[in-house]
Amino acid sequence: MPIYSSDSDDAPSSPRKLFGKDKPLHSIFGGGRVADILLWKEKNLSAAILIGSTVIWSLFEVGEYNFITLLCYIFMTTMLILFIWSTGAGMIDWNPPEPMTIPESTFRWLFLEINRILYKFYHVSCGQDLKTFALTIAFLWILSGIGNYFTSLNLLYTGFVFLMTLPALYERYQDEVDYLASKGSRDIKKLYRKIDHRFLNKIPRGPVKEKKKF
Repeated sequence: MPIYSSDSDDAPSSPRKLFGKDKPLHSIFGGGRVADILLWKEKNLSAAILIGSTVIWSLFEVGEYNFITLLCYIFMTTMLILFIWSTGAGMIDWNPPEPMTIPESTFRWLFLEINRILYKFYHVSCGQDLKTFALTIAFLWILSGIGNYFTSLNLLYTGFVFLMTLPALYERYQDEVDYLASKGSRDIKKLYRKIDHRFLNKIPRGPVKEKKKF
């Protein structure tokens, strides 16, 4: 029984999806290898990345390694593994290691997302969406308060863990999350209408200049 089958009058018959009605989550993350990793389509690779990031975080936070020192150790270890692998490939009939490359689609998707975020930031900062502007200011204020109690490394690691787990969990429990998000969105809109009616509408505004028509 779906979670959104409620007797409440304000419960929507079909909750609005967080990322669009007909757009699958895989395509939202750009498709390809990156989306497969984030959605755990390649479980071994996703688990290896998450474990590797946890190990690196532990070395910095618990072992108190310096970044340059750790980076040199990683490169030295990787070079030794590749050297042993390449040397032993001809002796034990192994397949030689393949060159490590990052596909161009990954960088293309990354830059598109960065540009999209920057454009959205500019759009909101110019006051074209007061509700999103207020929510963004509140979120950044809360995040700045959280930053006083956690190091940048811990915040980055926590964000990375969320990125590696939340999309896959959302894909698995999409109906339940969409219902809760729709209900929360309606509650926030009601609260915003109350604030707008009591406070924002009373703020004096300058006259709006009409655009000249040529």
